[in-house]
Amino acid sequence: MLGCLWGGSGISLRLVLLSAFRLCPSTKPGDVPAPLRGVPGGAGGAGGSRPRGNTKPDGTFQVTMLPGDGVGPELMHAVKEVFKAASVPVVFDEHHLSEVQNMASEEKLDEVVDSMKESKVALIGKIHTPMEYKGELASYDMRLRRKLDLFANVVHVKSLPGYKTRHNNLDLVIIREQTEGEYSSLEHESAKGVIECLKIITRAKSQRIAKFAFDFATKKGRSKVTAVHKANIMKLGDGLFLQCCEEVAELYPKIKFDTMIIDNCCMQLVQNPYQFDVLVMPNLYGNIIDNLAAGLVGGAGVVPGESYSAEYAVFEMGARHPFAQAVGRNIANPTAMLLSAANMLRHLNLEFHSNLIADAVKKVIKVGKVRTRDLGGYCTTSDFVKSVIDNLHPHYGA
Repeated sequence: MLGCLWGGSGISLRLVLLSAFRLCPSTKPGDVPAPLRGVPGGAGGAGGSRPRGNTKPDGTFQVTMLPGDGVGPELMHAVKEVFKAASVPVVFDEHHLSEVQNMASEEKLDEVVDSMKESKVALIGKIHTPMEYKGELASYDMRLRRKLDLFANVVHVKSLPGYKTRHNNLDLVIIREQTEGEYSSLEHESAKGVIECLKIITRAKSQRIAKFAFDFATKKGRSKVTAVHKANIMKLGDGLFLQCCEEVAELYPKIKFDTMIIDNCCMQLVQNPYQFDVLVMPNLYGNIIDNLAAGLVGGAGVVPGESYSAEYAVFEMGARHPFAQAVGRNIANPTAMLLSAANMLRHLNLEFHSNLIADAVKKVIKVGKVRTRDLGGYCTTSDFVKSVIDNLHPHYGA
């Protein structure tokens, strides 16, 4: 494990090598190193066996629901309305975990984890983290992801037919390692006015996310994986991540592999995003890139996302924003959450209901008569949901 500490008015850097996992020197292309076996793939379960959820005796699926903060509860209501209209065989086990509303505690966190152990699948809103420090560095959102080991975040950035942006016909996937990196909650004041923040990069987790990305590309018929890094400056930390990606890439000779420095990647995404297919990167970079990329196709309101561990699958918005200023105003765009919910149904092998809902949402966008404010329209959340329901296949209950 590699820890990088920064602090002081100048640049003070301490590098501590804590542990390292190396690929066996005898590894040949096509072999799968032991630490990488059994890792589930991205949406659709590339590689390994994936969890399918908990099926009840009556044929329904239990799904954990966390509305979260901001407009999360309103978006979850939209999902429930559409699911009801489409006769989706899902029962939600709803929990409330919020630092903003003082509904966060170890007990509530454990209740969510227990629910996930039973359901294996969740639909969640943004669990917002207040800016002020109250004695705990790790937010409940981060702690939940760590408890479930949700190491892979997948954001599919795809243009919506009928909604024109500067770059149309985009189709790229951002895969982010989200259990280490800069978001390790390891900060302290080493001297008055000097804060040190640890960035953790490990060989094991870098290999794991790299293999996840290549498995995803293989299963989804994608041709290229780009590793995004800052190894020119963080030579040991990002250097280890880049090295792991290069080693794993050798096991997938049919997938093109290249690398790009994070700052150049931001510029290239704005200038020519068509050059990208699948991008894999450490935690902080992924957090920035998925928001930037979401802006290319319409913003946070239209991009779905999901997070995976070896056991669990969590579906959410691709660009996580509470959109607090819209709370109670009935103006939030439910597109991203509805598409995430549709992806969740596909994960549960409910293909018919998944396609039914996704097609209805995309048809509303394509026709263009009903659009929320973020897409240049004047319609409410309720108007959009009603239009989606009206566009469901007439035989949805069959």
